[in-house]
Amino acid sequence: MSGAPRVFELPDLGEGLTDAEVVSWLVQVGDRVAVDQPVAEVETAKAAVEVPCPFAGTVAALHAEAGAVVAVGAPLISITEEEPASGASSPGHSPGPALPEVVVPEARTPDSGPGGNGAARAPEGSGAVLVGYGTGAAAPRRPGGRRRRPAPGAAPSRGAPGGGAGTTESPAPAPSSGGPVPVVSPLVRRLARENGVDLRALAGSGGNGLVLRRDVEAAIAAARSPSGSAAAGPAPAVSAAAPGEERVPLRGARAAMAERLSRSRREIPEATVWVDADATGLVELRRRLNAAAPDRPVSLLGLLARFCVLGLSRFPELNSAVDTEHAELVRFSHVNLGFAAQTPRGLVVPVVRDAHRMSARELSAAITETSEAARSGPLPPERLSGGTFTVNNYGVFGVDGSAAIINHPEAAILGMGRIVQRPWVVGGELAARPVTELTLAFDHRVCDGATAGGFLRFVADCVEDPALLLGDL
Repeated sequence: MSGAPRVFELPDLGEGLTDAEVVSWLVQVGDRVAVDQPVAEVETAKAAVEVPCPFAGTVAALHAEAGAVVAVGAPLISITEEEPASGASSPGHSPGPALPEVVVPEARTPDSGPGGNGAARAPEGSGAVLVGYGTGAAAPRRPGGRRRRPAPGAAPSRGAPGGGAGTTESPAPAPSSGGPVPVVSPLVRRLARENGVDLRALAGSGGNGLVLRRDVEAAIAAARSPSGSAAAGPAPAVSAAAPGEERVPLRGARAAMAERLSRSRREIPEATVWVDADATGLVELRRRLNAAAPDRPVSLLGLLARFCVLGLSRFPELNSAVDTEHAELVRFSHVNLGFAAQTPRGLVVPVVRDAHRMSARELSAAITETSEAARSGPLPPERLSGGTFTVNNYGVFGVDGSAAIINHPEAAILGMGRIVQRPWVVGGELAARPVTELTLAFDHRVCDGATAGGFLRFVADCVEDPALLLGDL
């Protein structure tokens, strides 16, 4: 015997994300699903992820078509559960709707906020750890002492799941004095704090009264409007295409990259230096290394990455980030190397972690493997974040140079143009040599031109005479 279907709402996917696009459904109506079985693949502004369902049963309904954008806290899928066998649950216990819990992701950038406190318990038998639904028997302490915040709302709703969201007669009940306000992420708290918004006065539009970013933005708009009140909801960002126009929504990885590049231009006072270098030594070194071990090829980008890692050990100012919230310069002892990769979904910047521990061969292999993975499908968020420095070989596009945009919140990006035969003076005589242009864009807040020029000159010297560094390759 089965009861009414239980509605699984789209969980909080972390880092202030308020919605996700349904890429594809992994189940259909009538299919049986197990606890923690992935039911849908969704794409956010950060990455594509599979969403596991925290309870088992038969799929009763899919609440969105593939390609639709679903808000955090909105119904995603309904599951009809079979009544548990006798003795399967404690006497007098009636399972209610699963309560989402907000999990604060590990901080990866200086802009990330602190985690929350408390603990929460979710349905038994599930071990899903997707941000937004931790369905283990008890919420454990996360690394570094962080805990999951308790699910918004003190008790299960007696109505339809999420039924309290959107009520306009009275605001959502405020938490007890001293308790945390249920919000979607620390970034929402920061947005409210910087704009003087009292979170306790807001009626959250998310499931179980969860305060979302759009709620805070609506409150900010209301405070700034002449009438002092906001519209019933955010105006849809939809416009009709004029004749001869095509309007393509910015979503997923492309939207994330657009926001990151825009933020870089807004916040980073960048400067650019460049130099031409004779690449004869670089080309010859690569040929010799690949002839010695053809099964472990070394790429030009791998060699350039290794030169940059060595340069960062000599000029550590460029391996840093600016924490604007605390007015601090954060310098890193490790190098997580990002590199630009063109994929069918747009430009992404995957990250090779602990690049300072790798040789040129190891870096080449890691870059090749990550590039192929990025082109064949979406990468998980941890492989697209946490970079401290970025390299780019835009010479593959047949161009000589580029005024690159720094990958926020990093402090610098170095690029290499195409290698072409050009007139070059060697030993006082003119000769045709393979020449490349190296360009460094850097955050002028972290260093001055002397440091940036010294770093670029070091990398150029490595390109021109790499034999001097054979012991470090």
